[in-house]
Amino acid sequence: MDLLYIIDLTGTLVFAISGAMAAADREIDIFGAAFTGFVTAIGGGSLRDIFLNTRPVWVDDGNYLLAILIGVILAISTHQLIGKLRRTLFMFDAVGISFFTIVGLQKSLDAGSSEIAAIVLGMFSAVMGGVTRDTLMNETPLIFRREIYATACLSGAVAFVVLSSLGLSEEWNAFVSASLIFLIRIFSVRYKLSLPIVGG
Repeated sequence: MDLLYIIDLTGTLVFAISGAMAAADREIDIFGAAFTGFVTAIGGGSLRDIFLNTRPVWVDDGNYLLAILIGVILAISTHQLIGKLRRTLFMFDAVGISFFTIVGLQKSLDAGSSEIAAIVLGMFSAVMGGVTRDTLMNETPLIFRREIYATACLSGAVAFVVLSSLGLSEEWNAFVSASLIFLIRIFSVRYKLSLPIVGG
């Protein structure tokens, strides 16, 4: 297995946990939690693949569905144990967008996209699963709230492209860029940082 594949599977697992936990918080039944975990995990990547005119990877690779199943089971079985931790869902989401941004960016570059398009598609890969999750839960998606969310993904994606041009190895680049996304997201929430409001 190469690093990109492992990161993609891990991001899928993490987002499945995020989606299933969000549903469990609303006391939705097991099927509803599983469905929410599934669409959260595959939503952003599937949209990216549609833009790239390729088949979504989970259609051909059963390991993605297995990762989603494991994530849903973990979320449901441990919800009573970790559900009371206020930041659990937030942490899973932060990890998920970090992984998915880098995977989406790299896959877009491999498919022949320009660097600018790949940066945008990396961001799409990361945030659209969460948008789907929040919409299903009848909540305002994070990208429309006063939080630095998609901007963190864009920052990490830009960093990946810059570091790649400087010759940094793919493994270290993925680690550094994903960590940057995670840290920006964590610190922006911790210190209540946000972008200027339009018309504000």
